[in-house]
Amino acid sequence: MGLFNRKNDTDATTAPTAAAPAPAGADLAALTGTYTIDPSHTTIGFVARHAMVTNVKGSFRDVSGTLHLDGADPSRSTASIDVTMDSIDTGNADRDGHLKSADFFKTDEFPQMTFRSTAAQSLGGDDYRVTGDLTILGTTKPLTIDLEFNGLAKDPFGNERVGFEGKAEILRSEWGLTWNAALETGGVLVSDKIKLNFDISAIKDVKGGE
Repeated sequence: MGLFNRKNDTDATTAPTAAAPAPAGADLAALTGTYTIDPSHTTIGFVARHAMVTNVKGSFRDVSGTLHLDGADPSRSTASIDVTMDSIDTGNADRDGHLKSADFFKTDEFPQMTFRSTAAQSLGGDDYRVTGDLTILGTTKPLTIDLEFNGLAKDPFGNERVGFEGKAEILRSEWGLTWNAALETGGVLVSDKIKLNFDISAIKDVKGGE
């Protein structure tokens, strides 16, 4: 579903040149519609403090979802995101296996993490705030994500794309992720606070998302 494998009827050799992204503050009414998240150009990442002295970064490779954007009234916009927990990737197979185990995500029992928005607001300029329900391990808690609108563009195959990047922080213990190990020098192996990072690319549904 990526930029170069989601083609329209135009042959690749005659595909139109990509339009330049719309500048910040462009007419947001043009955004209105339904969009499908493009997993090959979307990253949901996280950062955890490890052993009190360094950071471990990771992401989820299997992400899907839908955005319903209302450019004229951003408060009516919604987001629905599903993440396959077995797709976790920290660059270390042993660590990934531990994160999938009963100590952490219990992926056999809870294969997905989900986010369903409940409110959206414009903060001015290209900044937005989305609040919703984040479900991990069967526990649902509110999450607020601050987002920046990166623009809209038409790719070489005629797909209309939007991009957002955002960030949030959670305390993993609030979702039942409590495993840890004490350090001899004091402190714990894994921080409770987790930083979340979002880079989202989504393609407009041309079949009735208006």
